[in-house]
Amino acid sequence: MRQLHLGAFMRPVSIHTAWWRHPDSEPDANFNLKTLTHCIQTLERGKFDAFFMADHLAVLNMHIDALKRSGTVTSFEPFTLLSALAMVTERIGLIATASTTFDAAFHIARRFASLDHISGGRAAWNIVTTSNPDAARNFGLPEHIPHAERYDRAKEFYDVVTGLWDSFAEDAFIRDKESGVFWDPTRMRKLDHEGKYLSVAGPLNIARPVQGWPVIVQAGASDAGRQLAAEVAEMIFAAGGPMQDGKAYYDDVKSRAARAGRDPNLIKIMPGALVTVAETDDAAREKRAKLDSLVHHDSGMGALSIALGVDARQFDLDKPLPDVLPDTEQSKSGRQRVLDRAKRDNLTVRQLAVALGGYGGLSITGSPRTVADTMQAWLEAGAADGFNVMFPTVPGGVEDFVNLVVPELQRRGIFRRDYTGTTLREHLGLPRPDNQFFRGTTR
Repeated sequence: MRQLHLGAFMRPVSIHTAWWRHPDSEPDANFNLKTLTHCIQTLERGKFDAFFMADHLAVLNMHIDALKRSGTVTSFEPFTLLSALAMVTERIGLIATASTTFDAAFHIARRFASLDHISGGRAAWNIVTTSNPDAARNFGLPEHIPHAERYDRAKEFYDVVTGLWDSFAEDAFIRDKESGVFWDPTRMRKLDHEGKYLSVAGPLNIARPVQGWPVIVQAGASDAGRQLAAEVAEMIFAAGGPMQDGKAYYDDVKSRAARAGRDPNLIKIMPGALVTVAETDDAAREKRAKLDSLVHHDSGMGALSIALGVDARQFDLDKPLPDVLPDTEQSKSGRQRVLDRAKRDNLTVRQLAVALGGYGGLSITGSPRTVADTMQAWLEAGAADGFNVMFPTVPGGVEDFVNLVVPELQRRGIFRRDYTGTTLREHLGLPRPDNQFFRGTTR
């Protein structure tokens, strides 16, 4: 029987814009180490594959009336937080987002290698190209790099980082006290990379990561994003939506991977899903309705503006979106999903803002049985290998999922009762990659 994989999307701690206003939430949870420690330990008790931390390199590019209502403005830097959380957990994977557009490849290689060693082999790199145009100005650029160029750079960036991880053979560090030789220079390889976007000499000044390479995660849904995912990703954070759309995305990326010479079974596609669970379907619907009632109009307009890449307040709120929108370097796939939904459901701008104000993606609301039925249906239809779960409230929503949904999934035999390995690669059933420069060596 196929097994479901579960990640927990925890930055922001809830994707719903009103999460921090709910009575069951701690409003400072994004920036509260004690609360986040409780959450990750609860998730580890629930045998989750990984704790997934996104990142923003600028405050969200929305009007101040919406931004002042957003709980995303303050949060921890991912590596700092995950290094701390590695010390209070033993098995759960630790996924950090890092940008190929604004970070240096050497820094990224070193940070992820460090996190993998610190955690005993639980690190993963979520590769992003950064869609927020305001981030460019935080890194000395007058305007954002074009979308296509960001993806070209990302592929070269990936090649450099993985090459740096392979700087040393597994047996390079002999640490022979008798001879006084700490490491064998013949077991080290300089990268000496000179490419279109990057120039990196190497070697990396840290031993090869415990997992060989930290797990590679990717979340792009545009054509360029899908191709990058098919070529390099081992876990994909897919956009949620109707199951038929999920199935089409699943089949497309896996077929691209096969054409690229990869085994499609070694790519785990996990849509994001906001899960609201209670003892009964009615109680869950009531809980979600309470949360949605706390969404302010400004937050809805802000969410819509981010998705479109333009200020939605300029449009007539009681008419459909214009047929033609200004060009933007915002996420192409995110904008298209919103446009498709507006047309499919015949929504006005106001209605669309309300829909996006809470959360506009895949939502599963119901009893443990209802939630498990939905997840199992996606798994058995070949539309997903698991889910990146998002929680309506924190920490209450985390506790509800672990206490109510996980036992139901375990009872059905589609989710583990305990970890069988110690590394994230083992949780996901992924092989440890060979060193491209020193093949055949062992740890």
